[in-house]
Amino acid sequence: MEENEGIVEEKDELYEHFRFTVDSGTELIRMDKYLMNMLANTSRNRIQQAAKADCILVNGKPQKQNYRVHPRDVISILLPNPPREIEIIAENIPLDIPYEDDDLIIINKPAGLVVHPAYGNYTGTLVNALTYHFQNQKDKHGNPVRPLLVHRIDKNTSGIMIVAKSEEAQAKLAADFFTHTINRKYNALVWGDFKEDEGTIEGNVGRNPKDRMVMTVFPDGEQGKRAVTHYRVIERFGYVTLVECQLETGRTHQIRVHMKYAGHPLFNDETYGGDQIIKGTTFTKYKQFINNCFKIMPRQGLHAKSLGFTHPVTGEYMLFDSELPADLSAVLDKWRNYAKHKEFEDPDELENTPNTDTFQ
Repeated sequence: MEENEGIVEEKDELYEHFRFTVDSGTELIRMDKYLMNMLANTSRNRIQQAAKADCILVNGKPQKQNYRVHPRDVISILLPNPPREIEIIAENIPLDIPYEDDDLIIINKPAGLVVHPAYGNYTGTLVNALTYHFQNQKDKHGNPVRPLLVHRIDKNTSGIMIVAKSEEAQAKLAADFFTHTINRKYNALVWGDFKEDEGTIEGNVGRNPKDRMVMTVFPDGEQGKRAVTHYRVIERFGYVTLVECQLETGRTHQIRVHMKYAGHPLFNDETYGGDQIIKGTTFTKYKQFINNCFKIMPRQGLHAKSLGFTHPVTGEYMLFDSELPADLSAVLDKWRNYAKHKEFEDPDELENTPNTDTFQ
């Protein structure tokens, strides 16, 4: 498997890279052995890890490595990036690198940086930057090091992410993401005030049938994939709240769509309605205060705060934490000042409960 990404847990983001139709005269053999004969420059362990992550399909259904292939079986191998259409261009883009070794690299990604080249973003991405960063590095076999993604962060979300530098590390990390043994925590600024200090949001997440570019929650489980988000209130500001979100699953836009479903869209999340004044007063200065916050942070208030995982080679448990970015920190400071002094509040509305005084 020579493409530049591994397997992640979010099946909505997987693309077919290889497809084989088993010959009519083929004897019954294990699938991993069959694929070893069909794929160049790969290992049995790599194939087995992909099978464990349910990324090898036989006739459209996931099968494990010991499945015995039958004549005319159709075997597909899925990876999280579309098949490469262009050569990755090395670009000297500054990176914040808290840690790096021979097997992996930790990146503190800024908001606005796309992770992988795709239609409309062929340059200026994290992968372009890492390709430049790795250009003089060789792996233990003497081959050039390439960035091997195992998960992603939305363009306008900031924070910690991990990238593998070897296929062995990629396969192990991808399997850990798939089995949800990676510990990920986000900080999110959301509209509204939670009644409870902590809780859990559950609801299948899948692509919106009316707009495939956005996700939606299917509460009855008739569509989408199981999704679970645990949250804990960090700081209350009345009309908005800073919460910590811990992912039990990892669906596309999971926190953003779950918070919208719970009635608390992320602050300034244009895709899911958070770029409107949802909670607050009708006082003109309050509206100006919100617009100023939007200008300071022209993206959703979401930051990947920490990432904990077992090192794929050494077995050591590693935990990385990141500071909040300047734009989110500045907006939080403004809300602290507002909540403390009520300086923009209409005196006639001070008796109102924040949750009930809502813009429609």
